[in-house]
Amino acid sequence: MYKLYTSAVELLDVAAEKYGERVAFRDAADEITFSGLQSLSRRLATALMKKTDTGRTRPVMVYMPKSIKSIVTFMGSMYAGSPYVPMDYAVPLARFSATAQNLCPTAVITDEAGKEKLDSLGLDAAVLVYDELIGCDADNSLIDTVLNTATDLDAAYIMYTSGSTGTPKGVTISHRAVLDYTKWLTDTFDITQDSVIGMQSAFHFDNSVFDMFAALFTGCTTVIIPEVLFMYPEKLFDFLDEEKISIIFWVPTVMISVANSGILSRKKLESLKLILFAGEVMPIRQLNEWIDNCPDCKFVNMYGPTEATDIVLYYVVDREFTAGETLPIGIPCANMKALILDADGKPCKKGEQGELCIGGSGISSGYWNSPEITERAFIQNPLNNKYCDRLYRTGDLVYEAEDGNIIFCGRADSQIKLRGNRIELGDIEAAAAAMDNIKNCCVMFSHETEEIFLFLETDAEIVQRKFNMELKKVLPAYMIPQKIVSMESFPHTPSGKIDRQLLKKQYITERND
Repeated sequence: MYKLYTSAVELLDVAAEKYGERVAFRDAADEITFSGLQSLSRRLATALMKKTDTGRTRPVMVYMPKSIKSIVTFMGSMYAGSPYVPMDYAVPLARFSATAQNLCPTAVITDEAGKEKLDSLGLDAAVLVYDELIGCDADNSLIDTVLNTATDLDAAYIMYTSGSTGTPKGVTISHRAVLDYTKWLTDTFDITQDSVIGMQSAFHFDNSVFDMFAALFTGCTTVIIPEVLFMYPEKLFDFLDEEKISIIFWVPTVMISVANSGILSRKKLESLKLILFAGEVMPIRQLNEWIDNCPDCKFVNMYGPTEATDIVLYYVVDREFTAGETLPIGIPCANMKALILDADGKPCKKGEQGELCIGGSGISSGYWNSPEITERAFIQNPLNNKYCDRLYRTGDLVYEAEDGNIIFCGRADSQIKLRGNRIELGDIEAAAAAMDNIKNCCVMFSHETEEIFLFLETDAEIVQRKFNMELKKVLPAYMIPQKIVSMESFPHTPSGKIDRQLLKKQYITERND
């Protein structure tokens, strides 16, 4: 058993006492020990409380490049009793402004360059510079008073996601959710103080929750991988080897890119032991390349929307899958539950497709300052009318296999009906991904013109007629795409996923305007 913490930042206090001068985090410019992180974070928290009105309903936006300084600011915000809100440093100022308008933060912490950009927005919140805040002496008595009045249901962080609407929504995650998730994951996968995590995720993407809090919970080191290295697989692998990275938690798009580069067969990573991936569907072909070339590694397919604390379901890959098979998303992690409900809110039988609804301690308390949107997305468990038992409707279509694992079928909004035929766009993606010379692919549908668009990432010259003839060998005629767009490289979001919104805007929306 572990101490019943009320704030996730208490993990840092314990780590500083237990692991002291061990390196907690390392980035391209610096490294910091657990005691050093505690000291800087408490100094920042003290300055923050003296300059602003902090508290459980007074969030702090963090607008800085991905670095140790960001982590100090996250911890400092929690020491001050405020949830931290990571923002993409490359976010357009219009979106930053819209997010700030919804959030109503007590402060924005940034660097000098960031402050210069934000000054033009005329924000109501105080815009504070990191380097000035850490010059303050820590008032530990003040911080301890804040921690003593905290509850584990207070918000630890708020992460903004646009979803399908493009409107920023702030997902609120509690300290209890972070603590339960971190304990489950570190225990389940035997993460210890000797582990070294190679961090790929941006801080405004929820995979970063694992990268940070696993280090605090176990005393291991998290190395922030320079973003530029993901463009050069050879240098990336040199870096992983030099840093003796033993654990990675990456989005599939990055793993696909690495597999497509051929580096897996040329370089071996002796230290790498655990490979976690989540955020998108992982194609079987590239996964098998990883498995073939990293035989000593454990691979885990993980699933979870931002509206939960990173992960809800997991599947330990125990074999190679063949083309056409679907990789399960698995079973619920500790303190979480998964219900598959039909359109009437009744539980589906095994093998019957329905909407995945998730509950448990890791579920968000709702969207910040958006009660109406929260009410639509978070519902009372229709199978329990005895007490409050909230579920989040994921919008994902799944079914439970005979072995108890949950199988992802696609998004409810990606299941279309075309000329009387019901089509799951993910089936087309899986078929296209299995073709020769295809690095990656995605499929979208234009409701206006009733056309299926297939986007291919490939160096090969694609002739649509010939490609469709190959697809017809595995797909019925009504599922064959009307438009194929090929390119050498897909655009990506800051979190590393395929930027589907940009593809839609460039090739579908603008085309039909």
